[in-house]
Parts: sequence; C-alpha cells; structure tokens
Amino acid sequence: MEQQTPKSNLVLILDFGSQYTHLITRRIRKLSIFSLCISGTSPLKSIKELNPRVIILSGGPHSVHSDGAPSFPDGFIEYVESNNVFVLGICYGLQLIVQKLGGEVRVGEKQEYGRMEIVVEKEDCGLFGLKKVGDRQCVWMSHGDEVVNLPNGFSVVARSQQGSVAGIENPIRRFYGLQYHPEVTHSPEGMETLQHFLFNVCGITADWNMEDVLEEEIKVIKELVGSEDHVICALSGGVDSTVAATLVHKAIGDRLHCIFVDNGLLRFKEQERVMGTFEKDLHLPITCVDATEQFLSKLKGVIDPETKRKIIGKEFICIFDEFAQDLEKKLGKKPIFLVQGTLYPDVIESCPPPGSGKSHSHTIKSHHNVGGLPKDMKLKLIEPLKLLFKDEVRELGKILNVPVGFLKRHPFPGPGLAVRVLGDVTQGNALEILRQVDEIFIQSIKDAGLYDSIWQAFAVFLPIRSVGVQGDQRTHSHVVALRAVTSQDGMTADWYYFEHKFLDDVARKICNSVRGVNRVVQDITSKPPSTIEWE
Repeated sequence: MEQQTPKSNLVLILDFGSQYTHLITRRIRKLSIFSLCISGTSPLKSIKELNPRVIILSGGPHSVHSDGAPSFPDGFIEYVESNNVFVLGICYGLQLIVQKLGGEVRVGEKQEYGRMEIVVEKEDCGLFGLKKVGDRQCVWMSHGDEVVNLPNGFSVVARSQQGSVAGIENPIRRFYGLQYHPEVTHSPEGMETLQHFLFNVCGITADWNMEDVLEEEIKVIKELVGSEDHVICALSGGVDSTVAATLVHKAIGDRLHCIFVDNGLLRFKEQERVMGTFEKDLHLPITCVDATEQFLSKLKGVIDPETKRKIIGKEFICIFDEFAQDLEKKLGKKPIFLVQGTLYPDVIESCPPPGSGKSHSHTIKSHHNVGGLPKDMKLKLIEPLKLLFKDEVRELGKILNVPVGFLKRHPFPGPGLAVRVLGDVTQGNALEILRQVDEIFIQSIKDAGLYDSIWQAFAVFLPIRSVGVQGDQRTHSHVVALRAVTSQDGMTADWYYFEHKFLDDVARKICNSVRGVNRVVQDITSKPPSTIEWE
C-alpha cells in the first residue's frame, strides 16, 4: 500500500455508539488539537481522505461477540500500519483491537461499572508516562466483557483492582488501549493520560485555534460562492445564526441577504428586541417577515414533537424560497445558497454520526436545520459552524466583534416555543401564557445576577391542569415547568441549583402575574437521561 504522510494533526474518532464519544472530541479540542468524529463503520475511503495522524476507537454498548457488532472497515489494520497512524482503543475500542489482532475477549466473570481503581504495571509506557509500577488512580469503568489473552507483541500496562486488563500497548505497531473512559470527569487523571499520549507518544502539535478556523472558513465560502452569486441567511436571533451571518458577510459582503422570520413561536417581544440588535449593533442587511399565521395554521392539531419540527423546517424553507424569488426580481439573479447556523451537536443528535450506515446509533431528535429540511429544497446549504461546539462559536464571535452581550444569550431552539408547549401549540392561549411565564423567569435570573452562570433557562407549558385556590376561589388552571441547566457544549447538562428563596419568589410572581397559571414546578433532570428541551 502506498504510504502517505499525515496532512495535519487531525485526531479522528471512530464512533461505536458510546454516550461519551462526543466528550473525546471536546477534550482533545481543549488541547488545541483538531478532532473529528465519524461513524466507526465508515468506509475506509472516508478515513483515507481525512488522512489522520491518530485514530481513536470509541466505546460502545455492544459486545464484540454479538452478531452485527460494529467494527472498523476491512483493510483498516493494513492502512494504519502502512501509514504510521497511531491507534487508541477506549473500552469497546480496546476489545475490538484485541479481537481483530488475534487476542481473546470473553464475557467477564465480574463486570466493572462506575468508579474503580487501576494499578500501573509497566513504567515508561505510552499511556501513563512517568507513572511508576504500583501507582494507582481512580477511573470510570463501563464494561461487561474483558480481555483474557493479548495479541502477540502486546503487553499489559495497567490492571483494575479486580485484576482485569485496564491498559495495553504495542508501541512497535502503534496500537494502544484503555479499558476505561479517560474522557469523563469521573476519571480525574484521564486528561493527563490523553495529553501524554497525543503529545509525547504521537507527536501531535497543538496548532488548532479559532483564528485559523475563521481564515479557513472564509476561504471555503469564497471558493464555494461564485463572485457574482448571492446568498440568503436565515437569522433566528440566536448566537449561532448571528455568528454564521457575520462570518459569511465578512467573506462576501453585501451579496449576503439576511431574513428574520417571525413564525409566531418566538419569546416575549423577541422580534422587536432582535431586530433592534441586528440593525443597531451588527449592521447586517436584514428583512423581517411576519409569518405567524402561516406557521400556526400548519401546526394546528399537531401533537407529535418530530412532526412539529418537520413542519416548521418545511415552512421555513418555503419562506426562504419566496424570499429568493423576490430577490431575483430586484437583483436580476436568484440566490442559490442558504446560510444556517448548524452546530456539531445538531449534527450528532439529529442523525447517526457523520458517514454512518445507521447501524448502531439512534436519532435523538431532528433539528429544524438538519433533520427537518425537505429533500426537495431548492437552495444549497452553507453551514460554516457545523463542526463547532457552542463555546467555540462564541469564541469565533468574539473574533468577529459580535457584541459580548449578544454572544452570552442562552440558546433558543429553531422550532421556538413549539417544542416548549407540549401538545398542540395553537390550543387556547398556551403560547401567550408561556411567553409571560418565560419572561418573568428569565428576568428574575438576570436580576439575581445568575444569567451568565446558566447555560440555558426557560419555561415549559404542560398539557395538564391542576386544582388551586386563588382569590379565595377554586381554580382549575395550567401548570408550567421551569428548566435551567449548566453545560459546556449542550451535549451533557446538569440542572442548576437555585436557592429556595429564588424559586419561591419566581413561583409567586408567575402565579400572581400570569392569568391561567396556578402551579409551578421545576425540572431537576440532567442530560442524560433527559434532553435539555422537553420535545
């Protein structure tokens, strides 16, 4: 096989279905190393085209013994060895290496889940650096199978407190493996292990930064968009679409035409506030379209969350097509591109990992700008942020001089309040009640100085009524839920712990100010097992 020199410092993660896979990507990027995640069953051609320096095989819920268990493609072993690519298997990835290279994996007599100590068994190894034999560290285990026989040339470098293989390596063939998850915070020394492996063993250089991302994206956009082509950008008022628009505007100037659609599913006075920011601070060319009736008429009677998202995605595209036709009349040339602020978490959650054959992953939900787009869409997509996480987008926004106050805005879903009113969004005055409740909640958070400490906060309208007493009279009114979470990228989240007095004050304000609400509850579920949004 023809030998190639790695084109970059890319660390490629092959995803075999672990809930932690995205964390590997995040942790490596925090080291200023560019990392990408694709399906573990992607064809070898896809891997070759990316030409990585390091490949990490993720964990996964499967057993290597199961029928149809996911595996890397045929020719993978020969490719990585011929091209001097380093391979690190994590959990299932380790077991896959052992099985494919001639070792043996069996169902473990003692399964290992949760926190556990491991003991280093070999000094000067590629995984544990300067650790000495006998050194211990706490790690996060999650496996039922275990390695019982290693392939030729491999050695055990660490074992669990139960004696199971916890770390292996074959430096000559450049294969390494960890039976635990170094990427999670429950493995306190996991980042140190990854850092040593990538820098000291693999020779990776920390040369990835947002300035380079900006430069590369501008170059890509200029190459994609012809010198006379015009582009439409769908501005939602959120951080993602705003940074995407500012980036494209920097690349092609006034050939960008922004559109803000009021779909009737926005927050309290959102149109007024957002349009003011766009015109006053960002100076983006923008047209506002009020399509409230168009959206709500199509959503009438719809209860299923996925159906809501599909309908909203389709209506957005219809409006963008109409906008493009109007522009054609003015410009004499029809725009052929649509800019959207799709992020990496959108891509991950909306479908199996990029390049997947859909064999071992499950769609969590369709995002309006990913899974909700119609197949017959006339406009071609430009998604300059689709490989970035939210915090990276905010960093990019700072470089582009987007106002800091705007960058700190909490995320708002593309389908808007449609996924925060459970059930039919057009029933009664659910939307108006939710807007008022949400405004009181968010303003209270700001008044308490808590807004910047929270990733996302919002209210949810529940499809139930409860009995209450208001003004000495029995009421049978609506119930609303409050949700606030902390997170780094939206892929995982913990619920925010408010002081009791704050919650008491907010609940009183809501029940006293919003007619039709007599009960307030708080959502204290983390992600996973829940998602941040309710639908």
